[in-house]
Amino acid sequence: MTRLDTVIERLKAQRSCLNAAAEMLRGRAGHILELGLGNGRTYDHLRHLFPVQDIYVFDREVASHPDCRPDEAHLFLGMMPDTLFTAADRLGPNAKLVHADIGYGDAAATARNVAALGPVIPTLMVSGGLAICDQSLDGISGLTPVPLPADVAPGRYYIFRRD
Repeated sequence: MTRLDTVIERLKAQRSCLNAAAEMLRGRAGHILELGLGNGRTYDHLRHLFPVQDIYVFDREVASHPDCRPDEAHLFLGMMPDTLFTAADRLGPNAKLVHADIGYGDAAATARNVAALGPVIPTLMVSGGLAICDQSLDGISGLTPVPLPADVAPGRYYIFRRD
């Protein structure tokens, strides 16, 4: 599989998981957390799926398309471990969905990032909320794996429910 094919498959899996989460969470209260704004594609999709929920975004800096940026009140800028603790204090455990695209091209850097961020994610979530991630959060206390949509290959993307 080429790198282009890999990216396409990852984006399709991401979209399928987000769409499935929107169905599973329909009618539930809570806000949305987007860990990593990047160029804003996923944030834009989340705005479409959850038009009335607050969506809070976390990133080191804003580098997205101008049409795909949250306002200042919904943006946490800085190193994610720090900003997630700030968010926990400010927002409490009220997220019904956390989307975390936290992998790097480097396996060791990805493992460090998951170890730093993974345990914080459940502290931001309501019971029954979902965490969707490009990395496995297996073994993170308070999270239970959820079956993937039929079109998502195991290991391509992950969904976890907050206990």
